[in-house]
Amino acid sequence: MRLRDLPSVDRLARSVSDRGLPRGLVVDICRNAVDEARAALAESGEAPDAHRLAQEAIDRLSRSRPISVINATGVLLHTNLGRAPLAADAADAATAVAVHYTNLELDLTAGRRGGRGSYLQELLVHLTGAEAALAVNNNAAGLLLTLAALASGRPVPVSRGELIEIGGSYRLPELMQASGARMVEVGTTNRTRLADYEAVAPDAAFLLKVHPSNYRVVGFTEEADLADLSVVAAGAGIPLVFDAGSGLLDADVPWIPGPAPSWLSGEPGIVQSLRRGADLVLFSGDKLLGGPQAGIVVGRAELVERLRRHPLARALRMDGPTLAALECTLEAYADGRALHLPFWQMATAEADELTRRAEQIVAAAGIDARVVPSAATAGAGSVPGSAIPGPAIEPSGVDADHLYRALLDHDPPVVTRRLRGRLLVEVRSVLPTQDEALAAALAATCRS
Repeated sequence: MRLRDLPSVDRLARSVSDRGLPRGLVVDICRNAVDEARAALAESGEAPDAHRLAQEAIDRLSRSRPISVINATGVLLHTNLGRAPLAADAADAATAVAVHYTNLELDLTAGRRGGRGSYLQELLVHLTGAEAALAVNNNAAGLLLTLAALASGRPVPVSRGELIEIGGSYRLPELMQASGARMVEVGTTNRTRLADYEAVAPDAAFLLKVHPSNYRVVGFTEEADLADLSVVAAGAGIPLVFDAGSGLLDADVPWIPGPAPSWLSGEPGIVQSLRRGADLVLFSGDKLLGGPQAGIVVGRAELVERLRRHPLARALRMDGPTLAALECTLEAYADGRALHLPFWQMATAEADELTRRAEQIVAAAGIDARVVPSAATAGAGSVPGSAIPGPAIEPSGVDADHLYRALLDHDPPVVTRRLRGRLLVEVRSVLPTQDEALAAALAATCRS
C-alpha cells in the first residue's frame, strides 16, 4: 500500500456509519484513523484498514453515551447502572422543571428572590423530625461540607473501624484531609469503646460516627452506641455527626405491610438516628431512599444554617431538575406511597410473582432455560451481606462468557450475572416494563 491509497478524511467520513454521532466528531475520528494508518505505513510499510479503525472508534464512542440498559444482575442499586431508577412521576417532575423556567429561587408569595430548596426542607423536617435540612449533590459532598463548615483546621475523631472506602476512589481519610479537618483515629479496627472518644472529645470540633454500609466487621467486635456518643458530645459541648450513608428513612419501614424485612436488619433509620441523639445525620438520596443522586443533611437548625452559609454550599448544590425529582420522591413517603417507588417495588416483590414473570419470559423467548432459585442484593454499599430470595433464569446449552458478551452487545444491552461458569438472568432487578425486551434479547442471543 502507498500513501496515495489511503482514503481522504472526507471520503472516509462519508463511508462509515455515524451511529448518530455529530458530524464534526465523526470527522475528527476519521482524521485520527487516517493519521494512524499513515504513521503505521511510514514505519512498517503496512497500514491497517482506516475504515475499520474509524468504524470501531465510532462504535465504541457511541456505546459510551448514556442509554437505557436492562439490569439482570440481581443488584437492585447497581452503582455502575445508575443506582435507584426514578419513579415515573419523579422523572416527569424533573423534566417539567428542566424544559421550563421555574420558581427555583423565587418566592412567588413575596414576589422576590427566595431560598432554593425551601419546600424540600419542609418535607424532610416533616418526615424525619429534624429541625432543619439541606441537600447537596451527593453524600460525599454532604460530609465534605459538614467537615469544612464545622471542623476546618480542627480535630475530628473517627473510629478506625469506620475509615470507609467505597467505589469510585472515595476514601474517608482523604476526604477529611481535603476538607481541612484533622482526622484523629480512635480505637482499633474491630473494637472502639466510648472511652476512646471521651479521651479526645474536649479538643474535638465534633464527634463523627460513620455507618460502614458496604462492609461488616464481625467476631470479636465492639462499637460505641449512638445514644452514648451523644452524651459524650453534649458533655464536651460539641455536635455528634452521623453519616448514615444508605438513606433508610425509617427503620420501621411503615410503608411496607407487616414487620420490617429481615434483609434490612442492622440498617440504621434516619428517624431513629436523630432520636438517639445525633445532631446531624447525613445520607444518600439514590440508595434506599429510592430517589435521584443527592446528599441530604438533617438535624439541628443552627448547624444546618452554618452549612448553608458556607461557600462550598453553592459549589455543591443541586440543580433544579434533581431537586424536583427528590421532592417528588419524598412526597411519596409523605403520602404513604413509598412502596410504589421502583426500588421498593423490586425489593418487596413476592418470589411467586417473580417466578411467574421468569417463566413467561422464557416462554416468550422460546429458549431452553431453567428457572432456578437465587437471591438479589440491595447493592450500592447498602445492607452488605443482605440476600433477598427470588428466581433467576439460567439458559441451557450456551457458553456463559459468550452469552454474557452477546447480551451486552444487544440493543438494549442486558447486564447479567456470571457465577462459577453459569450465566444467571436475575428477574428481581428487571423492571416489569422491560420483560418483553428481555425476552427478545434472550431469543436473539441464545439462538445465535
